[in-house]
Amino acid sequence: MSDKALKMVTCSSCETKVFIPGDLAPLATVPCSKCGHPIMMPMMLRQFELRSFVASGGNGTVYRGWDTVLERLVAVKLMKKELLEDASALESFYREARACARLNHTNIIHIYTFDEWEGLRYLVMELADRGSLDTRIEKQQRVEELAVLDIGIKIAGALDLALKHSLIHRDIKPGNILFDYDQEPKLVDFGLARNVDVEQESSSVTEGTPYYVAPEKIKREAETFLSDMYSLGATLYHALLGRVPFDAPTVEEVIMAQVQTPLTPPNEVLPEVSQATSDALVKAMAKNPADRFLSYDEFILQLTIARSHLLVRQTQSPNQPKSKGLTSWWRR
Repeated sequence: MSDKALKMVTCSSCETKVFIPGDLAPLATVPCSKCGHPIMMPMMLRQFELRSFVASGGNGTVYRGWDTVLERLVAVKLMKKELLEDASALESFYREARACARLNHTNIIHIYTFDEWEGLRYLVMELADRGSLDTRIEKQQRVEELAVLDIGIKIAGALDLALKHSLIHRDIKPGNILFDYDQEPKLVDFGLARNVDVEQESSSVTEGTPYYVAPEKIKREAETFLSDMYSLGATLYHALLGRVPFDAPTVEEVIMAQVQTPLTPPNEVLPEVSQATSDALVKAMAKNPADRFLSYDEFILQLTIARSHLLVRQTQSPNQPKSKGLTSWWRR
């Protein structure tokens, strides 16, 4: 094979510079000759060079990209071609772009631009490619309590800002909390977000993820910021214990458990969890929305108090062995 038929690219996994066939189609992949990780043929999308695959979701695929004008790394979400004529999918894509563009918060993914090029619709945003809370749970089995509290405080603050802009997220789950290079959590995927002032449409479908959905949504009752608070509480519960709050053989049984089954406090599942953390999550996940925290400020305050108590306890017992954790018994 001649040199003209080769293109040199950098493997996103081992960072080795390798040659790949020059006639490879854009976005197609071949295994890295050193580590076996898929290497993608770059593709230009206006000023953005798509360099490697990051993740794929319901309505789009995210790539790690390079802004050739501003010379910075970005994430480019390319809408799936098969959805370009789907009015509902288009609306979700636009909703995500507009919602995030309205919000300026350290822990909400920043949107840079939304555009169309040669029939392709794409969203360019801040790069957060150090995994999700979901993958962190998968790898660690359970996340350390201090880290869970830090994530909870920051994401609750992000949701509070969204609420100040009259937005509720409506799909809080571990997979929608990503981490950037500095391990800062970023809330993503506002595709289901809606304005709190918009009257809720009646539907036979409960939007959200069954393991984290609030009971009032299942019962078709009014959905407010307290529904997001419940979902965040369920997300933190899962991270803390390595298991979802309610599990069952079928999705239908999981949904019914969200409504009917009492929540087992975290410190009854794992005694080493502090009382303050356990109490905060139990209150955030109260079946009746009126029994939850009255505001995100109140929720953040309780998480912060729990964090302070935990730090004092750790300082007093510096040689205390770390938990081996629980084996995660649920996988999506």
